[in-house]
Amino acid sequence: MTRMQLTTDFFQQTSKIFTVSELTRSIRGTLETKFGAVWVHGEISNYKLHPSGHQYFTLKDQRAQISCVIWRDTMLPPRQPLLDGAQVQVYGTVTVFETRGQYQLNVQILQPRGVGVLQAKFEALKRKLEAEGLFAPERKRPSPKFPRRIGIVTSASGAAIRDILNVLRRRAPWLQILINPVRVQGTGAAQEIAVAIRELATPNERWQPLDLIVVTRGGGSIEDLWEFNEEIVARAIFHSAVPIVSAVGHEIDFTICDFVADLRVPTPSAAAELIVPDIIDLQRRIDGCARALGRQLLNRVRDAQQRLDHAREILQRSLAHKLDSYKRTVPCGSS
Repeated sequence: MTRMQLTTDFFQQTSKIFTVSELTRSIRGTLETKFGAVWVHGEISNYKLHPSGHQYFTLKDQRAQISCVIWRDTMLPPRQPLLDGAQVQVYGTVTVFETRGQYQLNVQILQPRGVGVLQAKFEALKRKLEAEGLFAPERKRPSPKFPRRIGIVTSASGAAIRDILNVLRRRAPWLQILINPVRVQGTGAAQEIAVAIRELATPNERWQPLDLIVVTRGGGSIEDLWEFNEEIVARAIFHSAVPIVSAVGHEIDFTICDFVADLRVPTPSAAAELIVPDIIDLQRRIDGCARALGRQLLNRVRDAQQRLDHAREILQRSLAHKLDSYKRTVPCGSS
């Protein structure tokens, strides 16, 4: 093959002529498809907090650098501006700023280097949802004092459901309980939990409206409890028409689910103790009220009897007085 043939073949294969915009957009699509979201660590330089609320900086190491941006609606502005030279790790999506033909990282999470990834995601979502008002105390609803029907979202085979049912059956045997079983751990469990909450919060021909829903599982590591930190679960709780009680993990464990729920209880068994009254205590209180009512009724009867006796005495004296007066005014032997 001659040099002329090679040159002709080359031009035939590259006959497509791109505009700058087309080429840049194609590069952007390739980058975003190839990398998606990534974690990167490095040193901050050229940090700027724009008046609009957007944050810009360069993340660099000894050999390279990448431009980074934190859009205003992604994260709250820091209480203190980030400092150049700070070692951080960021999570974001790789994209191309087409106007300048420059690739950059759209940052979603920023944390000091060395902090756990899951903890960072937890804090980022917590800040986001708090800013949207999902944790606002004024939107939280009180739990009913005497619920008749409750729903439970948890694993059908875990210790949590056994603990709750044992306590509920002992304290409130009248209670109707509807269990919507889900996986409480592992990829995809958050979706199941969210769907189960929405199902229980929506009455249909199979069950009447519920008074309360309990979302629960036993304790574990942050990885074990992670599905209760997912945004889809938080929004399902927020939009529920039925009050939600969160009883996830142990007393020291906190999840996003806890912050959004109307009531957070430290353990599953504690939730069962709190959401229903104890029938033994109710019976004791009823007996006490009955005794108090009996005493009050007896006192009322005695008081009424005393007033009746007093009225009878007054009536008798009045009649005797009138009779004496009559005798004095009527002459003896008159017809």
